[in-house]
Amino acid sequence: MNIAIVLYDRFTALDAIGPYEVLSRIPGARATFLAGQAGPVCTDNGMLTILAERELAELPEPDVVVVPGGPGEVAARAGGEVLAWLREADRTSTWTTSVCTGSLILAAAGLLDGKRATSHWLAMEELARLGATPVDERVVFDGKLVTAAGVSAGIDMGLALAGEIAGEDVAKAIQLGIEYDPQPPFDAGSPAKAPAEIVALLRGASRFSERDELIV
Repeated sequence: MNIAIVLYDRFTALDAIGPYEVLSRIPGARATFLAGQAGPVCTDNGMLTILAERELAELPEPDVVVVPGGPGEVAARAGGEVLAWLREADRTSTWTTSVCTGSLILAAAGLLDGKRATSHWLAMEELARLGATPVDERVVFDGKLVTAAGVSAGIDMGLALAGEIAGEDVAKAIQLGIEYDPQPPFDAGSPAKAPAEIVALLRGASRFSERDELIV
């Protein structure tokens, strides 16, 4: 099973690494980082690079596609090789997935038209504008299209998908292996739970509020 994780300049690291850490553990699976050009790709904060082993064109028919989010998605969904590759890859993929604002890239490629999907909570209006039907859930399945909410939700998506691919016991073993047992020190992981002033602070700093100071 070939799992293609699409990279582009200024993607969010955990969006890609979370699903990678889970899906790469499925027996018989191989996860490959791809980009327009092979080589190092810089994350959103400029502090980390991940090596894209192959160019997009070198893996035209992956079984699973994973598209991370990040501020660089604006350029990625503006048109060009990423969208063209996604449209073709989706024709033959078993699963086409995204994390966070990666769903905006899928939507821009026309893959989410009329489909139930999720994204980072700050991007839900943009997701609707691009033709999807936004759903306020952590992981959303609509046929073979699977979308995850913001950043850390990529781990949940990976586990849910692993269950579909290899069965619940394998997915549970992967969860145990990575000791994924979230017990956050604060109960502020969603706008429904976070204090109103924190929600307002984050919304005001978001690029969806016409500023580009927050990495989402």
